[in-house]
Amino acid sequence: MSAAVAAAAAAAISGYHNSSNRDHTDQLPLTPQGVQVCVLPTLNRYENQKRGDWNSFREYLKNHNPPLTLSLCNGEHVLEFLHYLDQFGKTKVHAQTCAYFGNSYPPGPCPCPLKQSWGSLDGLIGRLHAAFEENIGSSEMNPFGVGAVTLYLREVRDVQAKVRELLFPARFPHEYLYGE
Repeated sequence: MSAAVAAAAAAAISGYHNSSNRDHTDQLPLTPQGVQVCVLPTLNRYENQKRGDWNSFREYLKNHNPPLTLSLCNGEHVLEFLHYLDQFGKTKVHAQTCAYFGNSYPPGPCPCPLKQSWGSLDGLIGRLHAAFEENIGSSEMNPFGVGAVTLYLREVRDVQAKVRELLFPARFPHEYLYGE
């Protein structure tokens, strides 16, 4: 946007908010050239993430075989989506049968897959839960709040916490409580 256009838009907005004889409900601000300007609110980081997550989930449903609509989506589909996201994860959680289990710096590669971290999944589900209620409006039918999804998140958290305890044992028991 050129400086002149930005200045014209700012002047129009300033004039729009400062005029007392205008009906604000049905008119948009005008630039000096008489063009109406639509000013969209800027979204914060959370709102941007929520919108992106919502769009990603809808795209996943659209590409699902067979394609799904939001009204047919349930907790099983949410779990499928979370498993699908694991392929993009960066957290390696070694299985107990892995030779590198408990080794924070394994000397070589292993077949254990990368997964999403619990914190990422928990935040994602929270944002999708909120987006579902904003867009669909039915908290009773919200697939992101069903028990199976909550249980899955708890299992991921517990497994990753157990591995973290093995890799980084606390020197003192209170470190688990206070994160020191």
